[in-house]
Amino acid sequence: MKFIGLALVFVCTFGGLLVAMHFDMPKFMGLMTVIIGALPGEIVIIMGCAIAAFLVANTGETIKGTMKYFGALSKPEAYSKEDYIEMLSTLFTVLKLAKTKGWLALEQHIENPDESELFAQFPKFQHNHHAIVFVCDYLRIISLGNDNAFEIEALMDQEIEGIEHHEGHPGHAMQTMADGIPALGIVAAVLGVIKTMASISEPPEVLGKMIGGALVGTFLGVWVSYGMVSPIAAAMSTKAETEVLYYKCMKVCIIAFLNGAAPQVSIEFARKLLPHHLQPSFLELEEILNELPSPA
Repeated sequence: MKFIGLALVFVCTFGGLLVAMHFDMPKFMGLMTVIIGALPGEIVIIMGCAIAAFLVANTGETIKGTMKYFGALSKPEAYSKEDYIEMLSTLFTVLKLAKTKGWLALEQHIENPDESELFAQFPKFQHNHHAIVFVCDYLRIISLGNDNAFEIEALMDQEIEGIEHHEGHPGHAMQTMADGIPALGIVAAVLGVIKTMASISEPPEVLGKMIGGALVGTFLGVWVSYGMVSPIAAAMSTKAETEVLYYKCMKVCIIAFLNGAAPQVSIEFARKLLPHHLQPSFLELEEILNELPSPA
């Protein structure tokens, strides 16, 4: 859908221009000739300066993160319904083991999760490095004797806030670039006007095309910013929110268990946090959890 939306930006812009010109194809093609002729230089000025400013303003980590988040165009959400079901199944198995055999029984699993037979039952979660470290770190703290739900929740909130800032920065950086592109379009237009003024002795039809070409900079800056870069930035920020939701879901489950809820009820707390299109039904999840092997 994201790619369809970007395609519609082109169709609606130039299709609307054709309609405004009453389908006068000769005039439309003449106007497109002016626009296309000016595009190479305008693109170099506008997008070249925008990308250069982006590189100056951001760290290497943010730049890499931004490149990664372009995947939001093809995959708008970080996790699918199946991913959440696997995560909830993992937490249920872990909490059930802690409930039946005590926190010490978890030590062999949380100390080396990559080789744990328990986590191996859930390969996607096991290979999600940041998520499994998040869970194991807090399980380790709890197993060492600090099971104060308020303290654990406060610490989790601080870490999740850091994750939210980290994951949301690429979208913010992209939006900052989008905000500056219209101004760079004005810069390109002004340079075009300077070029035109240097050729003031040319006949009016030549000057008209030169002025039209200069104005392409203003058009391109506004169009690219609000029609492309800003929507892409919004898609990145939305995907970052879904990444953070995954951690919030794990937090809610663990805190509910620390507050005395049974493993099944703790999972239900986490399930209710999910948006409806990702949320398995109570019966669906219960059936999946009942089929899990007993933790050892």
